[in-house]
Amino acid sequence: MFQLTALPENLVQRCIELRLRPTQGFKPGALWVILLFFTFVVSGCSNNHDAHGISDGALASSAHHQGVPFVEGPLAEAKYLADKQESEFNHHLAGLFIVVAGLLILAQERLARRWARAKYAWPLCFLVAGLFVLLFSDTEIWPWGTQSLHYALSHNPEDLQHKAFALILILVAWFEIQALRAPSRPVWGVWAFPALSLIGAVLLLFHSHQALMNAPNAMATMERIEWQHRWYASIGFGIVLTKGLSETRIKGRPVLRKAWPLLLIVLGTSLALYTE
Repeated sequence: MFQLTALPENLVQRCIELRLRPTQGFKPGALWVILLFFTFVVSGCSNNHDAHGISDGALASSAHHQGVPFVEGPLAEAKYLADKQESEFNHHLAGLFIVVAGLLILAQERLARRWARAKYAWPLCFLVAGLFVLLFSDTEIWPWGTQSLHYALSHNPEDLQHKAFALILILVAWFEIQALRAPSRPVWGVWAFPALSLIGAVLLLFHSHQALMNAPNAMATMERIEWQHRWYASIGFGIVLTKGLSETRIKGRPVLRKAWPLLLIVLGTSLALYTE
C-alpha cells in the first residue's frame, strides 16, 4: 500500500512563487503555437490555388461567375493602370512608414536620453500608416468614389481586407502608446503587438486580388502578387516569433530585441519595392 508523506508547510507559498509574469518566464506553449503557424506558411506557399496551367480565358470565366466585370479595351486598360499606380503607391508609402518605425525602435534608447517623448515616435508611424490605408486604400469608396462603405465591404473582399489591415495598424499604435503611458508595462501591452501581427500575417495568406482579373496577363500578375504577399506573411511570422520571445526570459533576448525591428525594416523595404 502507498503511504502518504507529510507535505511541506510552505508548499502553497512555493506554488505561488512559480507563477511568473509573461515578461519573467518563457511559455513553451506559446512557442509551439507560433511554430505551427510557420508550418502553415510553408503549406500555404505550396498551395498556389492550383494556378499553374490555368489560362487567362479560364480566369475571365471565373471573374464572370464571381461578379467581377472582365472587360477588354482602352478604357479597361486605363482603369487597370490607374488602379495599379494607386495600389503600388499605397504599398510603398505604408512600407516607408514601417521602415521608419523599425529604425526608430532600434534608436529608441539613444533618442529617449535626449527627448523622453521619442518613445512614442514609432507607434505614431503605425498610426499614420493605418489612417492612410483606412482612408486612401480604396478610392472607389465614398467620399473619394461612388460606392458606399457598406456596399464595398460587403461585395469586395479586397476592400474589407484593406480596412482590416488598417485597423490592425491603428490598434498596434493605440496599444503601444497606452502601454508606454502606463507606470509599469501591463500584460496586454506585452502581447498586443505579437497577437495583432499574427492576425495580419494570417490575413496576408488569404489576401484577395479580384481586381487583377482585368489585368493584361492576369494569371502571371496574380501569381507574382500572391508570391509577394506570401513573402510579407513569412516576414510577419518572423516578427511575431522574435517579438514574442524577446518579451520572455529566454537566452539571447538582447539579440531578439534587435531582430524584430530589423525584420520590420525588411518588411517595410519589401513593401516599398512592391510591384504589380
